[in-house]
Amino acid sequence: MSVKSVQFAVAAHIMAALAFYYGEEISSATLAESVNANPTFVRKSLSKLSKAGLVVTTRGKSGASVLARAPKRITLLDIYRASAAPPAFAIHSYPVEKRCPVSCNLKECMSGVLSQAQDSFERSLAKITVADLVSQIREKTH
Repeated sequence: MSVKSVQFAVAAHIMAALAFYYGEEISSATLAESVNANPTFVRKSLSKLSKAGLVVTTRGKSGASVLARAPKRITLLDIYRASAAPPAFAIHSYPVEKRCPVSCNLKECMSGVLSQAQDSFERSLAKITVADLVSQIREKTH
């Protein structure tokens, strides 16, 4: 069974919520409710986004978060990198079966293929802004 990371998706959700209500301060509790996720996980995501300069967060009882810059100036690639999500593609870590030529060589062969796929994925993310996401969300809510 493969393990799926939701770090990027949660970070994108947080950023879309902050962009949807751009200019308003939103508490981590409200963001956690929107994501329907554990508040601690959301706060960890906010911390990563803050360290990347995408979000400004104030702590304390009345703490809240806002976008650090306009939604049209934040790409999904910015969020992906800030979220520290694992690569979208990975090679399995099973041991090599030395009697099998496929087993002995597949990881090396796949390495380049998966690297190209990751690069393509990241180039796609770089073309989409948070403003684009919010625009799609607004279209669906009207």
